Amino acid sequence: MNTSELINKTILFVKQQLENAEGGHDWFHIERVYKNALLIAKNENCDRTIVQLGALLHDIADSKFHNGDESIGPKTAREFLTANEVDESVIQHVAKIIENISFKGGNFEKNFHSIELDVVQDADRLDAIGAIGVARAFNYGGFKNRALYNPEIAPILNMSKEEYKKSTAPTINHFYEKLLLLKDKMNTQTGKKIAEERHRFMELFLAQFYAEWEGEK
Repeated sequence: MNTSELINKTILFVKQQLENAEGGHDWFHIERVYKNALLIAKNENCDRTIVQLGALLHDIADSKFHNGDESIGPKTAREFLTANEVDESVIQHVAKIIENISFKGGNFEKNFHSIELDVVQDADRLDAIGAIGVARAFNYGGFKNRALYNPEIAPILNMSKEEYKKSTAPTINHFYEKLLLLKDKMNTQTGKKIAEERHRFMELFLAQFYAEWEGEK
């Protein structure tokens, strides 16, 4: 099977797997991350096939929707790639990308490093900020029936991985606990450049939100 056939088969598999997914983690999220990854990869010396597979499979079974189980995603990806006779070294690399891509409270130390992981991680983080990031945050908050904002509940910075996973805080807190931190955690120059503009948009959104909340506008 050539690379384009494998990518097309992977796209069909992911679409099928995420058919009824939550709106912020559905096929369209994967498609945006895939496009972001291809854009970033243009300026990096990386294995394009691994970047493509990593982007397409990075959220194939997000632990948030599987009782926090972080093993299901890599396992599902590995089974799919093995069934399609992909080289074991590629399978290992893609699985490592899936295992190490998440934010996990911001204090998670990656136990694997590669330029391909850097590219896919930046692509995924870009989809968590800017206008789409704002939309995704509130979509997930609604999915979890969380408050929009509660001035009496302060954001918790530097959460542990477990605290982050268990958080039920209002959606606005998520901006301070994750989204506004991502700009300074980008890996690539392309990722950093795109993140700057998306970060500014979120700051403008928050300023407008608070002004409306207080009845000032």
